[in-house]
Amino acid sequence: MLDRFRTQAAGQDLWVFGYASLLWRPEFEATEQHITRVWGWHRALKMWSRLNRGSPECPGLVFALLPGGSCQGVVYRVAQDQADEVLVRLWEREMPMDVYTPNWLSCATPHGPVKALAFTLPRSSASFTGHLPAQTYRQIFQQACGRFGTTLDYARQTHESLLAHGIEDRALAALLRHAD
Repeated sequence: MLDRFRTQAAGQDLWVFGYASLLWRPEFEATEQHITRVWGWHRALKMWSRLNRGSPECPGLVFALLPGGSCQGVVYRVAQDQADEVLVRLWEREMPMDVYTPNWLSCATPHGPVKALAFTLPRSSASFTGHLPAQTYRQIFQQACGRFGTTLDYARQTHESLLAHGIEDRALAALLRHAD
């Protein structure tokens, strides 16, 4: 699948839509970035993480773009001469287990719409949590920890980064109240 995306992106700038950790840890240099909204997808802390933010014994959670609604985030432009290298690095970071479904999503910019790479999750995925009760979020926020830290730190860093960009995510703010 990476080869298909490399072919589609070849010879042009790469646009990337960040909605969670890419907001506060993009790990690439962007020549341009803009607050934007994608339609038909929403940010949700509903993807199991048994490595990065949890363990097999105590799974944690990470964000995914799920179908429906809309999501505010940041669209980044990577210059053409860096695009392939950044795409490969992003793939290694986001797709080690092939859980996400990468998609080109339309993002508005001051120069007009662009197609940006985004990592989405179908509800049919085994990694999709479905509905989780408040008590499950409390337990995960208290206990889940993986190689990159806790689910709670990840959720808080994402929330703080969204606020720093002037983006309000009321659903995430409500989830974080389960950690108090």
